[in-house]
Amino acid sequence: MKILEQYRPAAVPPAKQRELISVIVAVYNIASYIERGVNSISRQTYRNLEIILVDDGSTDGSGEICDRLAEEDDRIMVIHKENGGPADARNVGIAAAKGNFIGFVDGDDWIDADMYEKMFSALSEQQADIAICRYRRVGRSHTQDDSRDRAVVFEGQEALQYYVEEREEYDIQNAAWNKLYRRKVLDNLQFPSGKWYEDIMFATSALSHAHRCVYLDSACYNYIIDREGSIMNTRVNPRTFTDHIPAYLEKRGFLLSVGRPDLADTHDYFFYKRLLLFYNQIKKETISDKKKYLKEITDVIYKSIEQNKDRYEQIYRCSVANPNEKKKMDLFLKSPHLYWFVMQINEAVVLPLKRRRSGAGQA
Repeated sequence: MKILEQYRPAAVPPAKQRELISVIVAVYNIASYIERGVNSISRQTYRNLEIILVDDGSTDGSGEICDRLAEEDDRIMVIHKENGGPADARNVGIAAAKGNFIGFVDGDDWIDADMYEKMFSALSEQQADIAICRYRRVGRSHTQDDSRDRAVVFEGQEALQYYVEEREEYDIQNAAWNKLYRRKVLDNLQFPSGKWYEDIMFATSALSHAHRCVYLDSACYNYIIDREGSIMNTRVNPRTFTDHIPAYLEKRGFLLSVGRPDLADTHDYFFYKRLLLFYNQIKKETISDKKKYLKEITDVIYKSIEQNKDRYEQIYRCSVANPNEKKKMDLFLKSPHLYWFVMQINEAVVLPLKRRRSGAGQA
């Protein structure tokens, strides 16, 4: 890994914008957002783009807006299809793309005017296969931007490692949309059709195939964090068990298949942590399927631990493990009811006390 302080990719003048970048946008019932998102792509300082809008069976007029935008910019191609989900829409876009470089934008988000120029320039200068940028988290009342004036060059599977370790200092994430890919990295790679949380395996596989990645630690992408109807804002639901959890199990198997049992252990540490968070979330909600979901998530936890019982201690010894997480899981395995009681005491008494002591110490 190499850190480049105050790194600024060189400008790419129009005469040197010879490489075609294909930008794929899956569109489904986002009529209030799609024009802003597509316009932010059309106005890119890197002009040699093809913009592929895949209307995934929208019923709110989004498809008609896409057709109108295509009339205003001849770089825009619109593909109308029956609803099949974002993964299927993205796969259709990849199949239609002609560029040697591919990017993705979610139609309800928008990008900075120089995003693709910066990412293409950095990717070219560093001879990388994938460029990644930080992103802003845009809410109704605030915007979070943790940008830093630097870039990081990851060699081999270093980017994969930091991604699996969920390092907060690097906003690599599952997302497809904060990355620019050389097409060769995506050869024979598709999103799991018909599934939600489709980015998990796509990101894992792409990062494992890259020989070098460059990470721009400055935000170029604007991600809406609180849009109603967004998959990312969906609470525990049937898809949690049919799509989300199976995607993490598949990710573990993939890491083992590429010879990274160390990363499989790290992945399982975060997976177990996530399962307990799902349990906590269900316990706090008032929903008709609460009893059913609690049983399902409890069964998943016990089954996962049983299948990996020979690696249980090893998983909680991975380099990023917090000893408290093992204590939580040990307690849950003894009794989910006791675990939940202790968590409630911790939230109501212990954490507020720690915050008061911390505040007093700072004063």
